[in-house]
Amino acid sequence: MDDLPGTLAEPAFHALEGPDLERFLQRSKATSGLPSEIDLRQQLRAILQRARELVPSESGFILLDDPLQKVDERARNELCFVTAFGPASRELPGTRIAASRGIAGKVYCTGRSHRATDIPADAVGGDADARHSVVAAPIAIGSTVCGVIELVDRPGGTPFDARDLALLEIFAGYTSSTLQNALDAKRASELARRDDLTGLFNDRWLHHRLMEMITEADATGRPCALVFFDLDRFKGINDTYGHLAGSQVLREVGYLLRRTVDREGIILARYGGDEFVAGLPHTGLPEAIEIAERIRAAIAGGIYVERDHGPELPALHLRNAISASLGVAGYTPGRSPHPAHVKEQNLLHRADAAMYAAKARGKNQVVVDEG
Repeated sequence: MDDLPGTLAEPAFHALEGPDLERFLQRSKATSGLPSEIDLRQQLRAILQRARELVPSESGFILLDDPLQKVDERARNELCFVTAFGPASRELPGTRIAASRGIAGKVYCTGRSHRATDIPADAVGGDADARHSVVAAPIAIGSTVCGVIELVDRPGGTPFDARDLALLEIFAGYTSSTLQNALDAKRASELARRDDLTGLFNDRWLHHRLMEMITEADATGRPCALVFFDLDRFKGINDTYGHLAGSQVLREVGYLLRRTVDREGIILARYGGDEFVAGLPHTGLPEAIEIAERIRAAIAGGIYVERDHGPELPALHLRNAISASLGVAGYTPGRSPHPAHVKEQNLLHRADAAMYAAKARGKNQVVVDEG
């Protein structure tokens, strides 16, 4: 059937796939990771579709910053297209633009909605598709701006007006609520798997995941590896600044790990106290050593408790406060006839022994089990 006069043909809506979209919800040093079963893709696409119905437009986008790379100075961040419709929408999801450029960048950096009829000559991202006008509104989680919803060009060339911008601001609020609800639901479903303090896997779930990793290695013939590490001088944090400070440092180490070892499939866990484990599927020993060195350097170079957490925990700006001693052990498929749980315990034991060797050799270093 032909489109009725004055109506819009239904466009295709495109979004990042679940695993790629998931990283954009890791929004806090203190929050846990996010499971994949919530269909956030569908929710964001529905919001953008509804926005287009009430504010007719030829193109539209939702852009979010990357929480694993985000810095406080917004202009230094990047915005990633997570959902889009319009002529170029198929290629846009996953594309990034500098937050210092374009109308979307201006809205993100200022935290204020914007309507434009003069499109900059150096337009980027979705702005580059605009011929007549653009409206954009910030998306926030709590009080923190994390992205932008943007619509481009009314059909027929009529510019967007103040009412259009007001309606889009309403949809930006819906988007914020959707993201917050997704966060809440993710946390609830992960409680049995996650350590409350760091958001990493807990030790119980770690053992299950490591056995899966080893079973997969045996099935595919690809090696895997494990990094076991302990924080150096952590007791001094508790003794000097109190256990609230120590707990915050552990939270921030968990967040630091997720940023430093940002690769699909890696298993990050708090083993207990100030001990941590990284399970590395499809990883040979040389690459595992490189990853361990990245972790060591990130922890030693970190600045901890940088902001005020209330009257009982002011900002401490702890530099050179802790380091890590790391042990690395690799698993070669097919060498052992034992069941997966025995192989998993053996791998943990070897990495743990290598970690204690690192402690004995002076701390803040990586030791490799060559067995």
